Amino acid sequence: MTSRLDCEVLDRDDPLSSLRKEFVLADELIYLDGNSLGPVSAAVKRRVNEVIDSEWATGLVRSWNSAGWMAAPTALGDRVAPLIGARPGEVLVADTLTFLIAKLLGAALHLRPDRHVIITDEANFHSDLYIIEAVAKRAGRPIEVQVLNRKDIPAALNDDVALVELTHVDFRTGEMLDLFGITKAVHDVGALMFWDFAHSAGAVPLDVTGANVDFAAGCGYKYLNAGPGAPAFAYIRREWQSQMENPLPGWLGHVRPFDFELDYEPATGMQAFVTSSPSIIAMAALDGSLETWEKTTMNEVRTKSLALTDLFIELVEQRVPGAFEIVTPREHAKRGSQVALRHDHAYAIVQALIERNVIGDFRDPDICRFGFTPLYLRYVDVYDAVDVLVDVMNNKAYLDERFSVRNPVT
Repeated sequence: MTSRLDCEVLDRDDPLSSLRKEFVLADELIYLDGNSLGPVSAAVKRRVNEVIDSEWATGLVRSWNSAGWMAAPTALGDRVAPLIGARPGEVLVADTLTFLIAKLLGAALHLRPDRHVIITDEANFHSDLYIIEAVAKRAGRPIEVQVLNRKDIPAALNDDVALVELTHVDFRTGEMLDLFGITKAVHDVGALMFWDFAHSAGAVPLDVTGANVDFAAGCGYKYLNAGPGAPAFAYIRREWQSQMENPLPGWLGHVRPFDFELDYEPATGMQAFVTSSPSIIAMAALDGSLETWEKTTMNEVRTKSLALTDLFIELVEQRVPGAFEIVTPREHAKRGSQVALRHDHAYAIVQALIERNVIGDFRDPDICRFGFTPLYLRYVDVYDAVDVLVDVMNNKAYLDERFSVRNPVT
């Protein structure tokens, strides 16, 4: 069994160990919920304060020009692009994830006007499902939405399918889907592929260029650590950009926004998918958070992520054998950067852990979910978290009634 001393040695030799000090984390806290909300970093605090104290307070309206505010959506997009394997000019930062999914879906359907089916996964995140249904109803032609079991999707692909939309890493189980294989299968029947990278960006290496992905979107507040409600990003492969129309056109997507013309003429490239004024303070947080990402590589992050999740699974199985069903895939190629444990008292277990400064979260109906974020998580944190979990389980602390009282956010 791996010992705490072994973990200390792993931390000593960890090439990412210096990055932990960039984050604001209490010494007594073990944070295993960065897959839901990443912690704040010193760079984020500094950059947000710069915008408030200097660019806004002093520059005022002049900062739209002098501080580059107007260019922020595309400039930040180009900095996010390497995290998903995109090329410059293919990523935009704007809005939040659900809005970007709606815009991309609406635009994508017009590229396949003779096809009438959207396929998605019944285990998809619910916001995706809601938006897909809403966009289909307003498509201007009959669109059938097929919400399928994941294993049934290959057999459903045919020449009536316009688009397939899937979340790359399952938000409950942490299962990672085959980016290359699924995209190719969708393209083989002439359909378009749209990936939701909410639990992938900053968690696993991505290569939208190599996989020939058509469209993707992801959020900034999980593994990218840009704060609650952070702006999201949208990816459109360069070849499609001139053929797509933003279904929610706004003045800043106009080719000449300050001519205030009555008729809409879209800007070129990703700028056309800007709808309204960028949220500059929120974008400053993403700007700061990306500074940390530019000090490492996704391959380094992935290597440590797999080591951390392997360690957690090993220790849980050895120290509380039979207590949980581990629903996250063991196979590295099918695992994101989280581990999900199934238990009838999952919610109460998570609450008992939180009281002991081990923060994970719960997903209905029976999942204890733990995120492993290599930028700031240490091997000893994983060991100590399992120590606390062992105590909670062996002493049945989770049976205390107060741990079963549901909070509004779980």
